[in-house]
Amino acid sequence: MRKILFGVIITLVVLFTFKYCGEKREDTIILKENSALIQEQIKNVGKLIVTEGHFSEVFTYKNSKDLFGDLLSAEKKALVVVNAEVTVAYDLSQIEFEVDEVNKTLTILSIPDEEVKINPDFEYYDVQADYLNPFEAKDYNDIKNMVNATLSKKIEASDLKANAKNRLLSELSKFYILTNSLGWTLKYNQNELQSINDLQGLKL
Repeated sequence: MRKILFGVIITLVVLFTFKYCGEKREDTIILKENSALIQEQIKNVGKLIVTEGHFSEVFTYKNSKDLFGDLLSAEKKALVVVNAEVTVAYDLSQIEFEVDEVNKTLTILSIPDEEVKINPDFEYYDVQADYLNPFEAKDYNDIKNMVNATLSKKIEASDLKANAKNRLLSELSKFYILTNSLGWTLKYNQNELQSINDLQGLKL
């Protein structure tokens, strides 16, 4: 009787051991699969998102040069029409992240700054210059710098950057949806994001 009882106990111990090991192995496989899925999603999101805008401006450029003190003045001027294509982009392949498989946490460490590119097309009209004060390369450089400075202010006052940020947050929300569906936690700068609305308050 004792031998039978001992045999039953040994059998139960063996069965529980196999069952426990099997469950642990299944947990590990699921964890590995989830980790791989998250990293694949990050790879898919890691693209360049671009918001485009168009600006048209008309500038009047004038430059006067005093000769012989202030006895004579040689003036040059031009009417400049500028059509500029502007892009605001985020290179999401530059996102830095950390995957913690043990604690089931995806932490976004850093998000790249936006890249603003201005591509102006210049057309010059009514160019007038004095023989003693001709148009030179410096004048064209001054016009270009003046135009870029003006356009930069207009971009800041426009909704281009806000639209680009909204597109960025839309991409980042995919991280939250995925991690939340898998029972993982999403963090940014060590702060846990508990809803998609938390993404809207991110300071980028």
